[in-house]
Amino acid sequence: MKLLIIEAPAKQATIEKYLGKDYKVFATKGHIRDLPEKGMGIDIEHDFKPTYVPLPNKKSTIEECKKLASQADYIYLATDPDREGEAISWHMAYLLNLPNDSKCRITFNEITKDAITHALDNPRELDCNLINAQQARRILDRLVGYKLSPILSKKIAPKLSAGRVQSVALKLIVDREKEIRNFVPEEYWTVNAIFDEQNIKFKTLLVLKNGKKVTISSKDELEKLLQELKEHIYIVSLVKREVKKQKANPPFITSSMQQDAGQKLKMSLDTISKTAQNLYEGVQTKTYGKKALITYIRTDSTRVSEMAQNMAKNFILDKYGQEYYPKKTNVYASRASAQEGHEAIRPIDLSITPESIKNEITPNQYKLYKLVYERFLASQMADYVYDSVVIDIQNGDYTFRVSGNTPKFKGYKIVYEGDLETDETETKDKLPSVNEGQELKCIEVKYEQKFTKPPSRYNEPSFVKLMEAKGIGRPATYVQTVQILLNRNYCKLEDKYFVPTEIGETVCEFLTKNFKDIMNVKFTAEMEKKLDTISQGKLDYKQVIRDFYGDFEKQVLVVDKDAAKAETIKTDIVCEKCGAFMVIRNSVNGKFLACPNFPKCKNTKTILEDGTIKEHEEVEETDEKCPNCNANLVIKNGKNGKFLACPNFPKCKFTKDYIDLKGIDLKQYENVPCEKCGATMVLKTGKKGVFLACPNFPKCKNTHTIK
Repeated sequence: MKLLIIEAPAKQATIEKYLGKDYKVFATKGHIRDLPEKGMGIDIEHDFKPTYVPLPNKKSTIEECKKLASQADYIYLATDPDREGEAISWHMAYLLNLPNDSKCRITFNEITKDAITHALDNPRELDCNLINAQQARRILDRLVGYKLSPILSKKIAPKLSAGRVQSVALKLIVDREKEIRNFVPEEYWTVNAIFDEQNIKFKTLLVLKNGKKVTISSKDELEKLLQELKEHIYIVSLVKREVKKQKANPPFITSSMQQDAGQKLKMSLDTISKTAQNLYEGVQTKTYGKKALITYIRTDSTRVSEMAQNMAKNFILDKYGQEYYPKKTNVYASRASAQEGHEAIRPIDLSITPESIKNEITPNQYKLYKLVYERFLASQMADYVYDSVVIDIQNGDYTFRVSGNTPKFKGYKIVYEGDLETDETETKDKLPSVNEGQELKCIEVKYEQKFTKPPSRYNEPSFVKLMEAKGIGRPATYVQTVQILLNRNYCKLEDKYFVPTEIGETVCEFLTKNFKDIMNVKFTAEMEKKLDTISQGKLDYKQVIRDFYGDFEKQVLVVDKDAAKAETIKTDIVCEKCGAFMVIRNSVNGKFLACPNFPKCKNTKTILEDGTIKEHEEVEETDEKCPNCNANLVIKNGKNGKFLACPNFPKCKFTKDYIDLKGIDLKQYENVPCEKCGATMVLKTGKKGVFLACPNFPKCKNTHTIK
């Protein structure tokens, strides 16, 4: 028996189908060994030596894998083809005592029989450079988080955290919010001259004065301009006609897929990530069974394999004809740091069209597959060709302009309607045929007062685009970074746009003041480049950590010395329980009033966003006893409605469903048997009210609604 170790259980059935009975496929379900949850796990005194321990929830997984490995004739490590995957394989090799020079590592970018067979025919040793790059990232992130988070908790509020990437990402959101707050609108006027030539009306825009961009900032300037226009005639000064070509966008990489799917499909980053993972690992279809539809989804390379290029060529020639295939195969440049061993995200088999399986997969899977499919196919097709015309009309010192484009050959746009870049002078209307030097009659001059607008807040697609442009994090970490900021309550989504919270701004201000390098975008981007250089074997990962930690440690010692206690603000509000003047404190959920005599007096009051104070409501005590400490349970309100809780929280954390039995005859619901398994049904409560449920859930999911 040969053992093939992968990460995701969802791939298991698909791969087993291709390999047959001689192979056993085992999934680690992600990382199996990491730095300890408690304690730093890094020996700074001994050159930052990390201590890795098996993850607590993976003990049974490791034991099962070791048992299978002991029975295997050969072991292949087939975790994902990236740095994280290489590290997982390295940890697994350690736990299984595989020799350092063992050729046990295989990778494939698509889950197909040919790709897996090719990988099995070409095993290699583990790549130490990729492993070291992952180790460097993990150690740096742990050092930053472990050293800064306690300082934030001391100085600002308990349970706050900082991170090497998350904190600078937060700064981008906070800085944009400050730009919006500080923005002062400026007045400007637009001027349009409308002409009628050959019974064709067309509108032009004032763009230049004496060959330079013109700005009209007041009504007085406008009046002067309008008077000058009356003193001169309108003459065509330029007619520029040319045939232009537009090349298709490259096939998707992780970040461009996240941006396009977010903008065009209105999906959240989390939904895009999960849906893409499904399409890569394999989805259940009636026609093909469990089938992987796209290649590996965490990539920053636009490279397309020769096999995929030939597949696209044959498909395009067969369906669209020779004119739709370029004379020379399209090749797209990746950024310098891209891992060229990867391919772009593309469909595995073009014969499986989105429409052919539309009714066999979920709506989100269909929409994302269609987007990936069409983007890739278009990337291999001929250019879009169009006629472009630009007409400039001169009036004294002023130049009015209109431009237009007329499609000549659809090219790749027959598949994927990308957006042609436009400017404010472009019109979709037909333009007349005019000649340079020709005088035109203006039938109307229109003008409009406008005011400049503040920059927009970031939504998920634009924030991903920003992080990529700034070089912060990696494509695989964008979703995680956003989720951390939201989960920590450092920012929130309002109408799908990021808005920093008060605590988020406070954290950002503190870190920016005291840890300038950590909050410096260029510094963070340079660190990402160093990690890329480590993965290429051109830089020692320990030296990168040493260089970073020296200055960082000095900053930590200075700030930690001054951060002895979180700041509090005294108020004139009297605590009704002990008579002391209450103070304002910070928490992850914002500011609140607290009694200064804590823990003797635990009285608190919530401060709402508008500054008003919300009194904490009295809890209703019941006769039901807590099974843990025998206290009378109380009724509390939560996100999903009322629930019963122990009053001794947090020492006792017992909770249970609250069932409002008013108006319900309990006798008729006593000893009701489950008709599926025979167990006695129990009363439960949910979002839709009270219902009977089988106690053997999830094995038995029988329920009955109580009206």
